[in-house]
Amino acid sequence: MAKIRTRFICTECGHEEFKWYGRCPGCGTWNSFSEEINTKKTKSGLKQPVSQPLSITKVSDISEERVITGIAELDRVLGGGIVPGSLVLIGGDPGIGKSTIAIQAASVVAKERGITLYVTAEESVRQIKMRAARLGAVAEKLFVAAETSLEQILIYIQSLSPKLVIIDSIQTIFREEIPSAPGSVVQVRECTYSLMQEAKTRNVPVFIVGHVTKEGSIAGPRVLEHIVDAVLYFEGERNHSFRILRAVKNRFGSTNEIGVFEMGDQGLAEVTNPSQIFLAERPTGVSGSVVIAGIEGTRPVLVEIQALVSASSFGNPRRMTSGVDYNRLNLILAVLEKRVGLHLGSQDTYVNAAGGVKLDEPAVDLGIAVALASSFRDIPVEPSTIVLGEIGLTGEVRAISQAAKRIHEGTKLGFCNFVIPVANCTQCKDIPGVNIVGVKTVNEAFETALGVKI
Repeated sequence: MAKIRTRFICTECGHEEFKWYGRCPGCGTWNSFSEEINTKKTKSGLKQPVSQPLSITKVSDISEERVITGIAELDRVLGGGIVPGSLVLIGGDPGIGKSTIAIQAASVVAKERGITLYVTAEESVRQIKMRAARLGAVAEKLFVAAETSLEQILIYIQSLSPKLVIIDSIQTIFREEIPSAPGSVVQVRECTYSLMQEAKTRNVPVFIVGHVTKEGSIAGPRVLEHIVDAVLYFEGERNHSFRILRAVKNRFGSTNEIGVFEMGDQGLAEVTNPSQIFLAERPTGVSGSVVIAGIEGTRPVLVEIQALVSASSFGNPRRMTSGVDYNRLNLILAVLEKRVGLHLGSQDTYVNAAGGVKLDEPAVDLGIAVALASSFRDIPVEPSTIVLGEIGLTGEVRAISQAAKRIHEGTKLGFCNFVIPVANCTQCKDIPGVNIVGVKTVNEAFETALGVKI
Protein backbone atom coordinates (compact mmCIF):
# COMPACT_ATOMS: atom_id res chain seq x y z
CA MET A 1 0.00 0.00 0.00
CA ALA A 2 1.38 3.39 -0.98
CA LYS A 3 1.44 6.23 1.50
CA ILE A 4 1.40 9.73 0.05
CA ARG A 5 2.99 12.54 2.03
CA THR A 6 3.83 16.09 1.08
CA ARG A 7 7.26 17.32 2.07
CA PHE A 8 9.12 20.56 1.52
CA ILE A 9 12.77 20.83 0.45
CA CYS A 10 14.99 23.91 0.74
CA THR A 11 16.30 24.88 -2.70
CA GLU A 12 19.47 26.30 -1.16
CA CYS A 13 20.73 23.58 1.19
CA GLY A 14 18.45 20.57 0.55
CA HIS A 15 16.98 20.59 4.09
CA GLU A 16 13.75 18.53 4.27
CA GLU A 17 10.66 19.20 6.39
CA PHE A 18 7.11 17.87 6.36
CA LYS A 19 5.54 21.30 6.77
CA TRP A 20 6.22 24.63 5.11
CA TYR A 21 8.55 27.14 6.77
CA GLY A 22 9.02 30.75 5.80
CA ARG A 23 12.65 30.49 6.84
CA CYS A 24 14.76 27.37 6.39
CA PRO A 25 15.90 25.93 9.78
CA GLY A 26 19.02 24.56 8.07
CA CYS A 27 20.57 27.56 6.30
CA GLY A 28 18.34 30.45 7.41
CA THR A 29 17.25 31.42 3.87
CA TRP A 30 13.78 32.97 3.49
CA ASN A 31 11.14 31.60 1.06
CA SER A 32 13.37 28.79 -0.19
CA PHE A 33 11.10 25.76 0.41
CA SER A 34 9.76 23.81 -2.57
CA GLU A 35 6.85 21.37 -2.29
CA GLU A 36 7.31 17.73 -3.23
CA ILE A 37 4.70 14.98 -3.16
CA ASN A 38 6.51 11.90 -1.89
CA THR A 39 5.17 8.40 -2.40
CA LYS A 40 6.59 5.74 -0.12
CA LYS A 41 5.85 2.07 -0.35
CA THR A 42 5.53 0.10 2.86
CA LYS A 43 8.04 -2.69 3.30
CA SER A 44 6.70 -6.20 3.76
CA GLY A 45 10.06 -7.63 4.84
CA LEU A 46 13.78 -7.80 4.14
CA LYS A 47 14.88 -9.02 0.72
CA GLN A 48 17.79 -11.29 0.01
CA PRO A 49 20.75 -9.14 -1.13
CA VAL A 50 21.81 -9.58 -4.74
CA SER A 51 25.53 -9.62 -3.87
CA GLN A 52 27.59 -10.23 -0.76
CA PRO A 53 30.28 -7.95 0.71
CA LEU A 54 33.83 -8.73 -0.44
CA SER A 55 37.20 -8.23 1.14
CA ILE A 56 38.86 -5.21 -0.41
CA THR A 57 41.89 -7.37 -1.24
CA LYS A 58 39.70 -9.52 -3.50
CA VAL A 59 38.18 -6.64 -5.44
CA SER A 60 39.64 -6.47 -8.96
CA ASP A 61 41.49 -3.32 -9.93
CA ILE A 62 40.08 -1.05 -12.63
CA SER A 63 42.48 0.77 -14.92
CA GLU A 64 40.31 2.87 -17.19
CA GLU A 65 41.80 4.75 -20.11
CA ARG A 66 40.81 8.37 -19.73
CA VAL A 67 39.23 10.28 -22.58
CA ILE A 68 41.54 13.15 -23.53
CA THR A 69 39.59 16.25 -24.52
CA GLY A 70 42.52 17.91 -26.28
CA ILE A 71 42.13 20.94 -24.01
CA ALA A 72 45.14 20.57 -21.73
CA GLU A 73 43.88 22.95 -19.04
CA LEU A 74 40.56 21.08 -18.82
CA ASP A 75 42.32 17.71 -18.70
CA ARG A 76 44.56 19.01 -15.91
CA VAL A 77 41.59 20.02 -13.75
CA LEU A 78 39.86 16.68 -14.39
CA GLY A 79 42.96 14.81 -13.23
CA GLY A 80 44.33 13.76 -16.62
CA GLY A 81 41.21 13.45 -18.77
CA ILE A 82 37.61 12.28 -18.56
CA VAL A 83 37.01 8.99 -16.74
CA PRO A 84 34.53 6.75 -18.63
CA GLY A 85 31.25 6.45 -16.74
CA SER A 86 31.81 9.65 -14.76
CA LEU A 87 29.25 12.38 -14.16
CA VAL A 88 30.73 15.90 -14.21
CA LEU A 89 28.92 19.10 -13.21
CA ILE A 90 30.08 22.43 -14.69
CA GLY A 91 28.88 25.60 -12.95
CA GLY A 92 29.49 29.30 -13.30
CA ASP A 93 27.91 32.69 -13.87
CA PRO A 94 25.92 33.35 -17.06
CA GLY A 95 28.21 34.13 -20.00
CA ILE A 96 31.33 32.87 -18.22
CA GLY A 97 32.08 30.16 -20.81
CA LYS A 98 30.34 26.95 -19.67
CA SER A 99 28.66 26.18 -23.00
CA THR A 100 31.73 27.35 -24.91
CA ILE A 101 34.12 24.90 -23.28
CA ALA A 102 31.48 22.16 -23.51
CA ILE A 103 31.08 22.48 -27.28
CA GLN A 104 34.85 22.76 -27.77
CA ALA A 105 35.48 19.58 -25.76
CA ALA A 106 32.63 17.78 -27.54
CA SER A 107 34.11 18.64 -30.93
CA VAL A 108 37.57 17.31 -30.05
CA VAL A 109 36.17 14.06 -28.61
CA ALA A 110 33.98 13.61 -31.69
CA LYS A 111 36.99 13.94 -34.00
CA GLU A 112 39.28 11.70 -31.94
CA ARG A 113 36.96 9.13 -30.34
CA GLY A 114 33.68 8.95 -32.21
CA ILE A 115 30.06 9.97 -31.73
CA THR A 116 29.43 12.73 -29.21
CA LEU A 117 25.95 13.85 -28.18
CA TYR A 118 25.30 17.50 -27.26
CA VAL A 119 21.79 18.07 -25.88
CA THR A 120 20.63 21.67 -25.53
CA ALA A 121 17.45 22.53 -23.73
CA GLU A 122 17.79 26.30 -24.05
CA GLU A 123 18.75 26.82 -27.71
CA SER A 124 17.84 25.49 -31.11
CA VAL A 125 20.13 23.24 -33.13
CA ARG A 126 20.71 26.13 -35.56
CA GLN A 127 22.01 28.31 -32.76
CA ILE A 128 24.36 25.52 -31.70
CA LYS A 129 25.57 25.16 -35.30
CA MET A 130 26.27 28.92 -35.51
CA ARG A 131 28.27 28.87 -32.27
CA ALA A 132 30.18 25.74 -33.28
CA ALA A 133 31.05 27.27 -36.66
CA ARG A 134 32.31 30.46 -34.99
CA LEU A 135 34.47 28.44 -32.60
CA GLY A 136 35.74 26.07 -35.28
CA ALA A 137 34.13 23.16 -33.44
CA VAL A 138 32.18 21.54 -36.28
CA ALA A 139 32.68 17.76 -36.50
CA GLU A 140 30.81 15.15 -38.50
CA LYS A 141 30.32 12.84 -35.51
CA LEU A 142 29.12 15.61 -33.21
CA PHE A 143 25.36 15.09 -32.89
CA VAL A 144 23.16 17.87 -31.47
CA ALA A 145 19.58 17.75 -30.23
CA ALA A 146 17.20 20.34 -28.80
CA GLU A 147 15.28 18.37 -26.19
CA THR A 148 13.89 18.89 -22.68
CA SER A 149 12.37 15.45 -22.01
CA LEU A 150 14.68 13.16 -20.07
CA GLU A 151 13.00 10.06 -21.47
CA GLN A 152 13.75 11.17 -25.02
CA ILE A 153 17.36 12.01 -24.11
CA LEU A 154 17.85 8.50 -22.72
CA ILE A 155 16.53 7.09 -25.99
CA TYR A 156 19.10 9.15 -27.89
CA ILE A 157 21.87 7.78 -25.68
CA GLN A 158 20.74 4.19 -26.16
CA SER A 159 20.48 4.52 -29.95
CA LEU A 160 23.72 6.44 -30.58
CA SER A 161 26.01 4.87 -27.91
CA PRO A 162 28.08 8.08 -27.76
CA LYS A 163 31.57 8.47 -26.31
CA LEU A 164 30.53 11.64 -24.46
CA VAL A 165 27.18 13.21 -23.53
CA ILE A 166 26.71 16.89 -22.66
CA ILE A 167 23.48 18.23 -21.13
CA ASP A 168 23.06 22.01 -21.30
CA SER A 169 21.50 22.65 -18.87
CA ILE A 170 20.16 20.36 -16.15
CA GLN A 171 17.71 23.00 -14.85
CA THR A 172 15.64 22.79 -18.03
CA ILE A 173 15.38 18.97 -18.23
CA PHE A 174 12.30 17.26 -16.77
CA ARG A 175 10.84 13.79 -16.26
CA GLU A 176 7.32 13.47 -17.57
CA GLU A 177 5.94 11.39 -14.67
CA ILE A 178 6.95 14.00 -12.08
CA PRO A 179 4.40 16.83 -11.77
CA SER A 180 6.93 19.44 -10.60
CA ALA A 181 8.10 22.17 -12.97
CA PRO A 182 11.52 21.98 -14.68
CA GLY A 183 14.24 23.43 -12.49
CA SER A 184 12.55 22.46 -9.23
CA VAL A 185 14.43 20.52 -6.59
CA VAL A 186 12.63 17.29 -7.38
CA GLN A 187 13.12 17.49 -11.15
CA VAL A 188 16.79 18.45 -10.97
CA ARG A 189 17.60 15.71 -8.49
CA GLU A 190 15.67 12.93 -10.24
CA CYS A 191 17.04 13.82 -13.67
CA THR A 192 20.58 13.83 -12.31
CA TYR A 193 20.05 10.43 -10.67
CA SER A 194 18.80 9.00 -13.96
CA LEU A 195 21.75 10.40 -15.89
CA MET A 196 24.13 9.00 -13.28
CA GLN A 197 22.62 5.53 -13.63
CA GLU A 198 22.88 5.77 -17.42
CA ALA A 199 26.52 6.89 -17.18
CA LYS A 200 27.50 4.06 -14.84
CA THR A 201 25.53 1.40 -16.72
CA ARG A 202 26.79 2.26 -20.20
CA ASN A 203 30.23 3.47 -19.07
CA VAL A 204 29.77 6.76 -20.92
CA PRO A 205 30.93 10.08 -19.42
CA VAL A 206 28.22 12.72 -18.97
CA PHE A 207 28.77 16.46 -18.55
CA ILE A 208 25.90 18.49 -17.14
CA VAL A 209 25.86 22.29 -17.08
CA GLY A 210 24.32 23.93 -14.01
CA HIS A 211 23.16 27.48 -13.43
CA VAL A 212 24.22 29.42 -10.35
CA THR A 213 22.26 31.49 -7.86
CA LYS A 214 22.89 35.11 -6.90
CA GLU A 215 25.17 33.86 -4.13
CA GLY A 216 27.31 31.97 -6.67
CA SER A 217 26.32 28.40 -5.75
CA ILE A 218 24.80 25.79 -8.05
CA ALA A 219 21.12 26.57 -8.55
CA GLY A 220 18.60 24.09 -7.24
CA PRO A 221 19.65 21.69 -4.48
CA ARG A 222 23.17 21.20 -3.24
CA VAL A 223 22.46 17.47 -3.47
CA LEU A 224 23.74 17.75 -7.04
CA GLU A 225 27.24 18.12 -5.67
CA HIS A 226 26.82 14.88 -3.72
CA ILE A 227 25.52 12.91 -6.69
CA VAL A 228 28.12 13.80 -9.32
CA ASP A 229 31.72 12.60 -9.47
CA ALA A 230 33.28 16.00 -10.16
CA VAL A 231 32.20 19.62 -9.75
CA LEU A 232 33.96 22.25 -11.86
CA TYR A 233 33.44 25.98 -11.32
CA PHE A 234 34.23 28.74 -13.78
CA GLU A 235 35.53 31.87 -12.04
CA GLY A 236 36.20 35.31 -13.43
CA GLU A 237 34.53 38.54 -14.36
CA ARG A 238 32.49 38.83 -17.54
CA ASN A 239 34.21 42.13 -18.31
CA HIS A 240 37.65 40.50 -18.12
CA SER A 241 39.03 38.07 -20.67
CA PHE A 242 40.58 35.59 -18.23
CA ARG A 243 38.68 32.62 -16.85
CA ILE A 244 39.78 30.19 -14.15
CA LEU A 245 38.38 26.66 -14.07
CA ARG A 246 38.60 25.13 -10.60
CA ALA A 247 37.59 21.68 -9.30
CA VAL A 248 35.82 21.85 -5.95
CA LYS A 249 35.14 18.10 -5.99
CA ASN A 250 36.85 15.36 -7.96
CA ARG A 251 36.68 11.65 -7.20
CA PHE A 252 39.32 10.88 -9.80
CA GLY A 253 41.93 13.56 -9.17
CA SER A 254 43.10 16.49 -7.09
CA THR A 255 40.85 19.40 -6.20
CA ASN A 256 43.80 21.82 -6.05
CA GLU A 257 44.38 22.09 -9.80
CA ILE A 258 43.20 25.09 -11.81
CA GLY A 259 42.93 25.74 -15.52
CA VAL A 260 43.45 29.22 -16.91
CA PHE A 261 41.73 30.34 -20.12
CA GLU A 262 41.39 33.53 -22.12
CA MET A 263 38.08 34.28 -23.77
CA GLY A 264 38.41 35.46 -27.36
CA ASP A 265 36.56 35.49 -30.66
CA GLN A 266 37.54 31.87 -31.26
CA GLY A 267 36.32 30.69 -27.85
CA LEU A 268 38.37 29.77 -24.83
CA ALA A 269 42.12 29.67 -25.47
CA GLU A 270 44.46 27.95 -23.03
CA VAL A 271 46.94 30.03 -21.04
CA THR A 272 50.02 27.84 -20.68
CA ASN A 273 51.99 30.36 -18.59
CA PRO A 274 49.53 32.03 -16.21
CA SER A 275 52.31 33.67 -14.18
CA GLN A 276 53.37 35.78 -17.14
CA ILE A 277 49.76 36.74 -17.86
CA PHE A 278 48.99 37.74 -14.26
CA LEU A 279 52.11 39.95 -14.10
CA ALA A 280 51.81 41.44 -17.60
CA GLU A 281 50.34 44.78 -16.43
CA ARG A 282 52.20 45.02 -13.13
CA PRO A 283 53.40 48.59 -12.40
CA THR A 284 56.96 49.19 -11.22
CA GLY A 285 58.14 51.61 -8.57
CA VAL A 286 54.69 51.86 -6.97
CA SER A 287 54.09 51.28 -3.29
CA GLY A 288 51.66 48.58 -2.19
CA SER A 289 52.61 46.09 -4.93
CA VAL A 290 54.24 42.76 -4.01
CA VAL A 291 54.66 39.54 -6.00
CA ILE A 292 54.01 36.21 -4.31
CA ALA A 293 54.23 32.62 -5.60
CA GLY A 294 51.19 30.49 -4.86
CA ILE A 295 50.74 26.78 -5.48
CA GLU A 296 47.66 25.67 -7.41
CA GLY A 297 47.70 21.90 -7.42
CA THR A 298 51.06 20.90 -8.87
CA ARG A 299 51.78 24.23 -10.55
CA PRO A 300 53.31 27.36 -8.98
CA VAL A 301 51.67 30.60 -10.09
CA LEU A 302 53.10 34.08 -9.60
CA VAL A 303 50.47 36.65 -8.61
CA GLU A 304 50.68 40.34 -7.79
CA ILE A 305 49.24 41.40 -4.43
CA GLN A 306 48.05 45.02 -4.38
CA ALA A 307 47.29 46.87 -1.16
CA LEU A 308 45.96 50.36 -0.58
CA VAL A 309 45.99 51.93 2.90
CA SER A 310 44.49 55.38 3.35
CA ALA A 311 43.15 57.45 6.23
CA SER A 312 39.49 56.75 6.95
CA SER A 313 36.94 59.56 6.76
CA PHE A 314 34.47 57.69 8.95
CA GLY A 315 34.46 56.26 12.44
CA ASN A 316 34.69 52.65 11.28
CA PRO A 317 37.46 52.04 8.72
CA ARG A 318 36.62 49.93 5.69
CA ARG A 319 38.16 46.52 5.00
CA MET A 320 37.75 45.12 1.48
CA THR A 321 39.38 42.15 -0.26
CA SER A 322 39.30 40.62 -3.72
CA GLY A 323 40.82 37.19 -4.21
CA VAL A 324 42.07 37.09 -0.60
CA ASP A 325 40.26 35.73 2.46
CA TYR A 326 38.69 38.60 4.39
CA ASN A 327 39.19 36.98 7.80
CA ARG A 328 42.84 36.31 7.01
CA LEU A 329 43.31 40.02 6.27
CA ASN A 330 41.86 40.95 9.65
CA LEU A 331 44.24 38.51 11.34
CA ILE A 332 47.25 40.02 9.56
CA LEU A 333 46.12 43.55 10.45
CA ALA A 334 45.85 42.55 14.11
CA VAL A 335 49.38 41.11 14.07
CA LEU A 336 50.77 44.28 12.44
CA GLU A 337 49.01 46.43 15.03
CA LYS A 338 50.08 44.42 18.07
CA ARG A 339 53.46 42.93 17.17
CA VAL A 340 54.92 45.40 14.69
CA GLY A 341 53.45 48.69 15.82
CA LEU A 342 51.74 49.73 12.59
CA HIS A 343 48.68 51.67 13.70
CA LEU A 344 46.16 50.72 11.03
CA GLY A 345 43.05 50.94 13.19
CA SER A 346 42.07 54.28 11.65
CA GLN A 347 42.99 53.36 8.07
CA ASP A 348 40.83 52.08 5.22
CA THR A 349 42.44 48.90 3.90
CA TYR A 350 41.95 47.36 0.46
CA VAL A 351 43.73 44.20 -0.75
CA ASN A 352 43.45 42.74 -4.25
CA ALA A 353 44.93 39.69 -5.98
CA ALA A 354 45.42 40.95 -9.53
CA GLY A 355 44.13 38.85 -12.42
CA GLY A 356 41.01 37.49 -10.74
CA VAL A 357 42.77 34.55 -9.07
CA LYS A 358 41.71 33.45 -5.57
CA LEU A 359 44.42 32.77 -2.99
CA ASP A 360 43.55 30.67 0.05
CA GLU A 361 46.89 29.27 1.25
CA PRO A 362 48.77 30.73 4.25
CA ALA A 363 52.01 31.12 2.24
CA VAL A 364 50.74 34.47 0.93
CA ASP A 365 50.43 36.02 4.41
CA LEU A 366 53.85 37.68 4.42
CA GLY A 367 53.31 39.11 0.93
CA ILE A 368 50.04 40.70 2.07
CA ALA A 369 51.72 42.14 5.16
CA VAL A 370 54.60 43.63 3.15
CA ALA A 371 52.15 45.14 0.65
CA LEU A 372 50.18 46.74 3.49
CA ALA A 373 53.34 48.19 5.07
CA SER A 374 54.59 49.37 1.67
CA SER A 375 51.37 51.28 1.03
CA PHE A 376 51.16 52.64 4.57
CA ARG A 377 54.74 53.96 4.54
CA ASP A 378 54.63 54.77 0.78
CA ILE A 379 57.82 52.78 0.15
CA PRO A 380 57.88 50.63 -3.02
CA VAL A 381 59.28 47.09 -2.97
CA GLU A 382 62.12 46.19 -5.33
CA PRO A 383 60.44 44.94 -8.55
CA SER A 384 62.64 41.82 -8.70
CA THR A 385 61.57 40.64 -5.21
CA ILE A 386 59.19 37.83 -4.29
CA VAL A 387 57.93 37.54 -0.70
CA LEU A 388 56.79 34.22 0.77
CA GLY A 389 55.82 33.06 4.26
CA GLU A 390 53.08 32.28 6.75
CA ILE A 391 52.52 34.66 9.66
CA GLY A 392 51.84 33.41 13.18
CA LEU A 393 49.93 35.30 15.85
CA THR A 394 53.13 36.16 17.72
CA GLY A 395 54.62 37.82 14.65
CA GLU A 396 56.87 34.93 13.63
CA VAL A 397 57.29 33.81 10.01
CA ARG A 398 56.57 30.09 9.61
CA ALA A 399 57.82 27.65 6.98
CA ILE A 400 55.84 26.99 3.78
CA SER A 401 55.57 23.99 1.49
CA GLN A 402 57.36 23.56 -1.87
CA ALA A 403 59.50 26.65 -1.44
CA ALA A 404 62.10 25.49 -4.01
CA LYS A 405 59.43 25.00 -6.68
CA ARG A 406 58.10 28.50 -6.08
CA ILE A 407 61.58 30.02 -6.36
CA HIS A 408 62.31 28.13 -9.61
CA GLU A 409 59.10 29.56 -11.10
CA GLY A 410 60.18 33.06 -10.08
CA THR A 411 63.61 32.70 -11.68
CA LYS A 412 61.97 31.84 -15.03
CA LEU A 413 60.41 35.31 -15.13
CA GLY A 414 63.56 37.17 -14.02
CA PHE A 415 63.04 37.47 -10.26
CA CYS A 416 66.31 37.23 -8.35
CA ASN A 417 65.51 38.37 -4.78
CA PHE A 418 63.45 36.14 -2.49
CA VAL A 419 62.32 36.79 1.08
CA ILE A 420 61.36 33.44 2.62
CA PRO A 421 61.07 31.87 6.08
CA VAL A 422 64.45 30.98 7.57
CA ALA A 423 63.24 27.39 8.02
CA ASN A 424 63.03 26.99 4.23
CA CYS A 425 66.56 28.25 3.52
CA THR A 426 68.24 24.83 3.83
CA GLN A 427 66.16 23.30 1.01
CA CYS A 428 66.74 26.33 -1.25
CA LYS A 429 70.47 26.97 -0.71
CA ASP A 430 71.56 25.12 -3.87
CA ILE A 431 69.56 27.31 -6.30
CA PRO A 432 72.13 29.31 -8.32
CA GLY A 433 71.89 32.95 -9.42
CA VAL A 434 69.42 34.13 -6.79
CA ASN A 435 69.59 36.10 -3.56
CA ILE A 436 67.62 34.29 -0.85
CA VAL A 437 67.12 35.96 2.52
CA GLY A 438 65.62 34.00 5.40
CA VAL A 439 63.58 35.89 8.00
CA LYS A 440 62.24 34.82 11.39
CA THR A 441 59.84 37.65 12.15
CA VAL A 442 57.63 40.12 10.31
CA ASN A 443 59.92 42.96 11.40
CA GLU A 444 62.89 41.30 9.69
CA ALA A 445 60.85 40.81 6.54
CA PHE A 446 59.93 44.51 6.46
CA GLU A 447 63.58 45.56 6.88
CA THR A 448 64.65 43.21 4.07
CA ALA A 449 61.85 43.96 1.57
CA LEU A 450 61.43 47.70 2.21
CA GLY A 451 64.99 48.57 3.24
CA VAL A 452 63.89 50.48 6.36
CA LYS A 453 63.03 49.56 9.91
CA ILE A 454 59.32 49.86 10.56
